[in-house]
Amino acid sequence: MSAPTNVLPYALAAARRDWHVFPLRTRAKRPVRTFTDWERHATCDEGAITAYWGAHPAHNLAVACGPSGLVVVDLDTPKDGETPPPEWARPGIAAGADVLAALAEEHADGDTAFLDTFTVTTRRGGTHLYYTAPEGAAYRNTSGRLGWLIDTRATGGYVVGPGSYVADADGRGPYTVTNPTATAPLPGWLATLMEPARRRPVTSGQVHQALVSSPGMATYVTRALRGEVDRVLASKEGRRNHTLNTAAFAVGTLVGAGMLPKHLAEDALEQAGLHVGLESSEVEDTVRSGIQAGIRRPRGAAA
Repeated sequence: MSAPTNVLPYALAAARRDWHVFPLRTRAKRPVRTFTDWERHATCDEGAITAYWGAHPAHNLAVACGPSGLVVVDLDTPKDGETPPPEWARPGIAAGADVLAALAEEHADGDTAFLDTFTVTTRRGGTHLYYTAPEGAAYRNTSGRLGWLIDTRATGGYVVGPGSYVADADGRGPYTVTNPTATAPLPGWLATLMEPARRRPVTSGQVHQALVSSPGMATYVTRALRGEVDRVLASKEGRRNHTLNTAAFAVGTLVGAGMLPKHLAEDALEQAGLHVGLESSEVEDTVRSGIQAGIRRPRGAAA
């Protein structure tokens, strides 16, 4: 399927929903060079939009989520050869949409009404679910927090808008509106799962108690996780984020081997990072990226 020749109608349609938009390069997901500060320059002014896309009709469209008051849930499909991590290696789980359905079954009693919102099908067969952010909320982007092949875009993030066409090495195709309805409010259960770790007083004893009270964990794994938590708690100022990243990678190798639940690993390391004074957003990013890197090198696998 060839790229659309005129993105202007899609940009205007987005602006009429009060969404702030800005241009991406033709057939790409990167902002044009003149829009490096895209979150500040994104606009819903129809005159400015008409002037720009009238002159550059093939430039792709981006929707800036924060200024638009949106949280977009991005359900991806696996790349060639990609398989679910151990915690999602279950019957019926083959893509991000399946993971979201499993989360809904657990947290919303299987209610699927939340799926009735503005929806875009992406170039590789994935899905963007657009939601209105709660007033006063300050959600940030997440990658994998909700589960395998699920990302979210909010303040500080953007999504490729409908009408765009992207041609990348891993696939090419259009972004197509498949449900043009109004955006639904972000479901409460999803909002809860997206909430960042809160800064709270945590002692090393509390962290350790959380480990030993977890049923079914082997002594070896408990000691390994406790050792990495101790390493973070003893880290020196200026080295704390690096130490947290190293610990997250080591623990991630256990998660990747199916020896340790991912949520427990994340909770223990996040609490340790908060305890030594790191900012919550820094802690979350470091723990998740480190664990994901470790998952790709599971304990016991050949180097």
